[in-house]
Amino acid sequence: MKKLLTVAFMAIALTANAQEKTSKLLNNIKFSGYGMLQYQSEDKEGGEHNEFNLRLMRLIFDGKIGDFDWRVQGQGTNAKGPGEPTFQLVDLYAEWVRHKEARIRVGQFKRAFTFENPTHPITQGWYSYANVINALSGFGDRTGEKSSGGRDIGIQLQGDLFPNADGRRLLHYQVGVYNGEGINTKDKDQRKDVIGGLWVMPVKGVRIGAFGWTGSRADVGGKNRYALSAEYDKDEFTFRTEYLHSQGMGADPTLGDKADGWYVFGIVPVVKSKPHAKARYQCYRKAKEWSSSKTMYEVGMNYYFSKNMQLNLEYARVNDRSIANPDKHNYNFIDAELDFRF
Repeated sequence: MKKLLTVAFMAIALTANAQEKTSKLLNNIKFSGYGMLQYQSEDKEGGEHNEFNLRLMRLIFDGKIGDFDWRVQGQGTNAKGPGEPTFQLVDLYAEWVRHKEARIRVGQFKRAFTFENPTHPITQGWYSYANVINALSGFGDRTGEKSSGGRDIGIQLQGDLFPNADGRRLLHYQVGVYNGEGINTKDKDQRKDVIGGLWVMPVKGVRIGAFGWTGSRADVGGKNRYALSAEYDKDEFTFRTEYLHSQGMGADPTLGDKADGWYVFGIVPVVKSKPHAKARYQCYRKAKEWSSSKTMYEVGMNYYFSKNMQLNLEYARVNDRSIANPDKHNYNFIDAELDFRF
């Protein structure tokens, strides 16, 4: 009987210990997500459309194990068109975060290129990332790479250095080595992309940085890119501008081996934490010639019902010189979105 009781008590103790460990692990896991519901209208000749759309849905698990943070993020879109929804893995990584000066991330995550690329789609505040970001940062990339949300598979080292008297760090660096093929794809040419960025933060809310990218894709060969960036983001005022340049053939060889583009925008509060006014000017030249340019002049408003629910409205006048008929270069674009987080 004593042996039986001893075994029973040991089993109870082990079970209680396992439950405690499981409970602690679960407490370190956070589930979140968001949805973006969209309406768009455009009167471009030959490309008119007027439609509701499910722009994006994400489900996210974040956690911590010792000195490591981890994330798993899945995305659902209507990318293939009505009636053909897709769901795919977009983030899967672990990051050693013991030291702010040197953190190591391994897996699938955002490339270390530009300020705008890693910005949250809702926080970014517009109907989409700027056209030059989409074309040269691995979204619907110029090289023909499938839309990868600015992500790739690889390893990255990043850190923040030189804290001032208030503890705010003045310099950030990051460098990563990637497959160069986008998400959920093995390396096809066995050559890696190397991307790095460096920025200074001289005063609170200000970042001034530069980025470089060298690599290749099996289908189109080598590419070299750089970006110059500046941003002010403080007290609900956001101003950002970036210039990107790319050299290397794209999926369309008739466009040559160079492309560039830029954008500048401002989002300012009309009433704190409620309506925000916004304006953006952007231009992308897919052949680095004005005859290939697409320029957008955008104005709009974002209204915050709460920190987790907002309505975005936007009007743009578009000048697309790649359209063959010069009388049809200009057209109108309207976007409305209801975005929420949970």
